[in-house]
Amino acid sequence: MSHNHMSMGSATLPPLYDFPKIYWTVVGSAIGVAMLVNIYNNILCRQRLSAAKAGIQHPAKPRSWLALCTATVFAVTREASHYSFHIALRTHVFRLPSVGRVSLVLANAITLVVLCLYGLDLTGRFTKEDVAFRCGVVTLGQLPLIFLLAGKNNIIGYLSGVSYERLNWLHRWCARTMLLTATIHMGYFFSSWDRYDYIPYKLKNDQISWKGLVAWSVLVWIVFSSMTPIRGWCYELFVIQHLMSFAVFTGFVYIHIPSDTKAYVWVPVAFFFLDRTIRASVALYANVSLFHPKQRQQGHMNSFFACKAEFTPLSHNTTRVLIRKPPISWTPGQHVFLSCHSIVPLQSHPFTVASIPEDGVMEFLIKSESGGTRHFFRHAERTIGMPDATMRSKTVTIEGPYGCLRPVRQFDSVVLFAGSTGATFTLPLLRDIVQGWRENTGVDAEKKKIPLLGRTPGAVTRHVRYVWVVKSRGQLGWFSEQLFSIAAEVQSLQERLRDVKLHLTVYVTCDEAFTEEHKSLLSAVAATAPNTKTQKKVGHGTVQYRNPSSRESDSKTTEQENIREVTDVMSKSQNKALTTTCCCRTKVDEHAEPDSIALTCYCPTSQQKTTHAQQSSPPPSTTSSPPSTPLPASHAKPFLHPSIALYTGRPNIKAIIRTSLEQARGESAVVACGPHGLAAEIKRQVCSLSDERAVHKGTGAQGVYLHTESFSC
Repeated sequence: MSHNHMSMGSATLPPLYDFPKIYWTVVGSAIGVAMLVNIYNNILCRQRLSAAKAGIQHPAKPRSWLALCTATVFAVTREASHYSFHIALRTHVFRLPSVGRVSLVLANAITLVVLCLYGLDLTGRFTKEDVAFRCGVVTLGQLPLIFLLAGKNNIIGYLSGVSYERLNWLHRWCARTMLLTATIHMGYFFSSWDRYDYIPYKLKNDQISWKGLVAWSVLVWIVFSSMTPIRGWCYELFVIQHLMSFAVFTGFVYIHIPSDTKAYVWVPVAFFFLDRTIRASVALYANVSLFHPKQRQQGHMNSFFACKAEFTPLSHNTTRVLIRKPPISWTPGQHVFLSCHSIVPLQSHPFTVASIPEDGVMEFLIKSESGGTRHFFRHAERTIGMPDATMRSKTVTIEGPYGCLRPVRQFDSVVLFAGSTGATFTLPLLRDIVQGWRENTGVDAEKKKIPLLGRTPGAVTRHVRYVWVVKSRGQLGWFSEQLFSIAAEVQSLQERLRDVKLHLTVYVTCDEAFTEEHKSLLSAVAATAPNTKTQKKVGHGTVQYRNPSSRESDSKTTEQENIREVTDVMSKSQNKALTTTCCCRTKVDEHAEPDSIALTCYCPTSQQKTTHAQQSSPPPSTTSSPPSTPLPASHAKPFLHPSIALYTGRPNIKAIIRTSLEQARGESAVVACGPHGLAAEIKRQVCSLSDERAVHKGTGAQGVYLHTESFSC
């Protein structure tokens, strides 16, 4: 751009360089509204926890007219923003973005187009360059916003209470709208020059013109390479080229624009280096033992680096990484960037912390996919059998924690869904609620010092429903001990807090051996049971485990006989699982009678797979049966607490959420972490139930807070 031809076409229009300021007035207003909502949510959380501590009934239920009006506005806004259209095409379902996201992007795009074109003659012979200049300064005004939304230490995120990764999609869409206005800027110049065949001359002799064309071309590449399929192809390579592309783009923009507008480049560059400085400072503090003298004196840190991790291989190509006595604290649901340069040089990946600070360890469960995660798993396999813990440990570095989530202990009823490794996100939230229940009883109240701005102790939550969907028994071993201890602890807490309730359910979708094994166990144990009349009837599809160490001594002989009888059956079932694939897709109705449930679990053997094409009908389906029996000692892992229900099939998401919402005495929360399909389905069902129950619209139905995290399978 040059200073020439900046006539606005009307004396009533603002000066040219005021249009970016107008845009930032709109953006600042939106950020201000989000900040007020964040402040209100924090005050509401403290008020609810304080009310619960004071013994007030139903602290999560709004009572005053102001609270009711606010809850109604939130309910209507949530219902509208979470809604999304689904298009079913034969075997695929296309899910369009939610109304909330589409509305935000459209609002930004419409604001920019209005600022670019308002008050100008778009078809005049001598006014096209006026349009081009206006679009140029509006395009330049978007650059600081793009850099603000890109940082890990996000100022907008801090003010609005939204984590950086949840703003990243907005960062990408702001770049796309910037490309839109930049294209209009360039197009109107070309349209004006083309009348006189002036385009080749300008690009050859005018440095400002060809530098602007280069900047536009780089921006096109940035937008194209940031699309999901390309970005996910090789993320490490994408990050490197993305930073390099933005550096080239910023440089050409700087030499393209006039000198009195260069502040719009310096400010974004300052934001970038501020974010990098904060990240470096935080990482330095977390990973250098000199900043943690107390832990160093206690012998937890004997080297310059503060963090050492143990790598343990688990089933399903999963690696458990354990950092003992971590130097930093975190809140449930947060993640850190973990790197181990001796295994995977110059790479850092985000992983959710699967433990809570009270454990004294930082635990990660990392699914081996490709790149660095695969190297982690291979290293863990090589450490099997090493007796010395120091030989199994590796120096690691961490950065964070990052992530922001409203504390779930402030809600009356909570439903937690986890798919596979999504339990690393939801299980700490469950344990945080249980920790709040412990604080309600006064346990460790004197030991725990609460900072001035810290979280109020205790929990408002009365009812928790935890649903974990796994593919096979191997995944149960990831958290079976934690689930057992949680269920046992809640049972002891219910003696003092009789109003709290926890319902744990595990769904196994793809494990024929698991299904057949429990059918055999039921038959074997039922035949030798001393008194079948006194046995508790368990719903179809439910299996209950007991810890083998808790068995009575007078039943040892019977148990040993059972073990001998069922071991051969279990071994055959496990061998059969090696050649079959079993995926139970039928939704389980937990409230139906046991005999009325018929779970379709289609598990073709290798012979059936060969002859399937020649047959007109599929092989007979396998239906699971629910034994109520202790697991034999030789197969005691994984084991589940007797109160944990285990089903073969898939959860009926709508029924589970509806049951929880109907008994809620205040605002509820639904939190999910799993594959994109699971997160989208839960979002759709929550939106549907909010509309069906007319939340905060005079029916008495209470509000629903929804938070979803998704990942690729």
